[in-house]
Amino acid sequence: MRGNQRLLFLIEVAMLASLAFLLDLLSSVIGKLPQGGSVSLGMIPIFIIAYRWGIKGGLLTGLLLGLLQAVLGNPYIVHPVQGFLDYYLAFSVVGFSGVFFKQIQHAFQNKSKKLAILYISLGALLGSLLRMVAHVVAGVAFFASFAPEGTPVLTYSIVYNASYMIPTMIVSAIVVSLLLVTSPRLIIRK
Repeated sequence: MRGNQRLLFLIEVAMLASLAFLLDLLSSVIGKLPQGGSVSLGMIPIFIIAYRWGIKGGLLTGLLLGLLQAVLGNPYIVHPVQGFLDYYLAFSVVGFSGVFFKQIQHAFQNKSKKLAILYISLGALLGSLLRMVAHVVAGVAFFASFAPEGTPVLTYSIVYNASYMIPTMIVSAIVVSLLLVTSPRLIIRK
């Protein structure tokens, strides 16, 4: 990456991580679950960067969002490892949605909106599932006491985290698809 490209990359990552933080703060004001988690728009900027710059951009933006949430947000941290899993790791892995970077770029260059929406949705699914896995592991390891008696801890953690991650994934896929189909220049670099 040339000097100007690297600077542009870092500026865009910082700006979209900040936007993600603000969107997540707004979402948590609307409603938050007792042990953390909410239907959030905070992943949308991570997806946009991942589809614009690839995995590296997505991972860095997610990591910065996790850092901002842990330091400036209203984190629910009971142990340092849980904080790492629920904030730094969970949001970083959303950046793996950038694995579809080239397919999305090609779809827009070939003016194939349906194919672009497919890959955008697959990226949202992948990023959301990876984030959910991090939350489920943290839930099993650190929030087992919240599971109702007779309910396996893994089942409880999956259901609890799916209750906000599935709607978040669906909303993110729809919003990102609408944004990029109406304005593909958001991710096409020249």
